[in-house]
Amino acid sequence: MNIAITRTTNPRKKPDMKGIPFGTYFSDHMFMMNYTEGKGWYDPRIVPYGTIELEPSAMVFHYAQEIFEGMKAYRTEKGRIQLFRPMDNIIRFNNSGVKLCVPHIPEEDFLQALKALVEVDKDWVPSEPNTSLYIRPFAIAIDPQLGVHVAKNYLFCILTCPVGAYYPEGLNPVKIAVEAREVRAVRGGTGFTKCGGNYAASLHASHEAGKKGFSQVLWLDGVEQKYIEEVGAMNVMFKINGKIITPSLEKGTVLPGVTRRTALQILRHWGYEVEERDISIDELIEAADNGTLEEAWGTGTAAVISPIGEISFEDKVHVIGDFKIGELTQKLYDTITAIQWGKSEDPFGWIVPVC
Repeated sequence: MNIAITRTTNPRKKPDMKGIPFGTYFSDHMFMMNYTEGKGWYDPRIVPYGTIELEPSAMVFHYAQEIFEGMKAYRTEKGRIQLFRPMDNIIRFNNSGVKLCVPHIPEEDFLQALKALVEVDKDWVPSEPNTSLYIRPFAIAIDPQLGVHVAKNYLFCILTCPVGAYYPEGLNPVKIAVEAREVRAVRGGTGFTKCGGNYAASLHASHEAGKKGFSQVLWLDGVEQKYIEEVGAMNVMFKINGKIITPSLEKGTVLPGVTRRTALQILRHWGYEVEERDISIDELIEAADNGTLEEAWGTGTAAVISPIGEISFEDKVHVIGDFKIGELTQKLYDTITAIQWGKSEDPFGWIVPVC
């Protein structure tokens, strides 16, 4: 793929990278590529970051035909820049595209675009502790036409932004509330994809929980509202009586997280017994009450590992591990981030160098 590069003549002012908020400041450039039915993907280009001109009738505004991804680039102590498991995100992007009828992007072209954009904006990859360059690829339907059908024209774009901790709390336990009325996803729907509709469906409950002092909600299944699925925008794991339990992906209502897969691979490598299965909220609360719920955490690209210190269900608060970071939770975070920032060896082959 021959990527045309137009460098900015008006560089954006870089923010102070110490304590930089998540997703607020964007880098100098973005990658763009177009698709037309019968022609395929064409005109790959890196251009200065700026507005995208679309007609108000563009289908994405009306029927939400779009998908996206989230990944990061890291600067090592030696100054090298590297990606973490980018092919996993690329494959998931295309799997989301199957459900949302967005045309397949060849994996090698996608990876080439990622590397090229990060290299062009390499000065935006921060070196402060616990910072990284967040990468947001997305594809949208741009046909200027009303009517519910699959579009014939698409725009693929990649943005980047330097980020610090996802939660203001940083790596400290968060409080979550079980959502027993609203649902995020249902069987046969888009729950396993990374599309905006899933997140839009979560906004009301999350907003209401936030007003009560909770960082996230714990979602239950959309059929019986009995089984745990995700916590906020992350997968969730529990250490119960020495065993690791996390919701199964089989129903297609839970996002197959890259960090989820990473954590499970490491945990199994360490010899932990891991169960991917249905876990009811009643089972979880019983474990919290009898003391066998030893640790709980969320996993996701943005926060990596987010310890859970408190779960609220039916107006009763259940504290986990004295509201302290569990030993295993801390070890997982330290192990994953050490590989990501190049502080330790990568025995799994997850790192892809950029420059």
